[in-house]
Amino acid sequence: MAKIETPRPVRGTQDMLGGTPEAFAERFAHVVATFDRVRRLYGFQRVEVPVFEQTAVFARSLGESTDVVSKEMYTFTDRGGDSITLRPEFTAGISRAYITEGWQQYAPLKVATHGPLFRYERPQKGRFRQFHQLDAEIIGAAEPGADVELLVMADQLLKELGISEGVTLTLNTLGDAESREAWRAALVAHFMGHRDQLSEESVDRLARNPLRILDSKDPRDRPVADSAPDIDAYLTDEARGFFEKVTAGLDAAGVAWERNPRLVRGLDYYRHTAFEFVTDRLGAQGTVLGGGRYDGLIENLGGPSTPAVGWAAGIERLAMLVEVLEIEATELVMLPDSDEDVHAAIFIQSVLRRAGLRCDMAFSGSSKKRYDKAKRSSAYRGLTISSADTEAFAVIRLRDLKAGAPPVRKRLRTALDSAFSWTENAETREFTLVRKF
Repeated sequence: MAKIETPRPVRGTQDMLGGTPEAFAERFAHVVATFDRVRRLYGFQRVEVPVFEQTAVFARSLGESTDVVSKEMYTFTDRGGDSITLRPEFTAGISRAYITEGWQQYAPLKVATHGPLFRYERPQKGRFRQFHQLDAEIIGAAEPGADVELLVMADQLLKELGISEGVTLTLNTLGDAESREAWRAALVAHFMGHRDQLSEESVDRLARNPLRILDSKDPRDRPVADSAPDIDAYLTDEARGFFEKVTAGLDAAGVAWERNPRLVRGLDYYRHTAFEFVTDRLGAQGTVLGGGRYDGLIENLGGPSTPAVGWAAGIERLAMLVEVLEIEATELVMLPDSDEDVHAAIFIQSVLRRAGLRCDMAFSGSSKKRYDKAKRSSAYRGLTISSADTEAFAVIRLRDLKAGAPPVRKRLRTALDSAFSWTENAETREFTLVRKF
């Protein structure tokens, strides 16, 4: 008989297992749980959008000329003949929903979500083809206070994750439409004058996305990019005032920031604030959270003119920065004395779990083997259960599995009260249980 070939995971995907302090799945879950707690503190509603959209949603949002659209999207034709794309980011789908689902009535709308995204790019540390992000958006607020709110929220998230040390908030302004257009024209003139010194990629960008040359990583581009004019010389009074209000708000909130005049967003619908939280602890993948104001996107998708600002953060990258966690150990392992005691153990376990005690069951083997398995686990205590040789429902006894286990008898008594009448032998730590119903 031919040997069956074992399927391999798709390149750029990952499998995660929890259960130990070092487990990546535990750190991943910790990032998500912390985000959910923080976004509630700031009044951000949970929102869900589809994992796939019509391809046009992303093409119009991200720009036909961007690498994401031209090279990295997972796009297919479905059975109905429609071009469908797995989402490479959240903002486009949320903006589409804002238009099609009538969410304008709730503006200004503060929403947050998290989940998987998909891009076909070269996998490396902290970068996958199926990856996961946190996302927060404020839609329908033109005031700089919305930018401040999102940045302060992001700063608190990083602090509560315990990873803010060594992470720097870098900030820039892209100005309003008038400022940006004047700066763009000056940049094009500058780059055209040094066209022969630019990399092939930047020459291509010069025609379709010249602002992106400013953050090129190619060493051939750096002298030209570094000598390019800053936007400050082209800011209108309104744009300058907007940025000053954002930075003053951050100062008032005690959020440290640094100006990065080379931080840009290439697409024309980006306005005013652009920002990134960066670290040197992840090698080349130094951005852990980034975003900006995208006042023209919803209009670009066919909706009304709507101001908006948002950010996204890679869950994998944040989890890589999180220290080893303390995992809550199982408090009690059910240890039925025999197979006849298993059903009683199942009922007692359900009672304890409903009362909030973390319980597990040694499923098989003799009573000694069950106990040995429990000893090798992370559980604090075992709970032996005998029902065969008693007129009561069962007799249970606490057994210590780990030294220094936290007290549990008071909580155990309270939990038993919900389903049993009981008597306790304090010396042997045995409880005789009689069901109330």
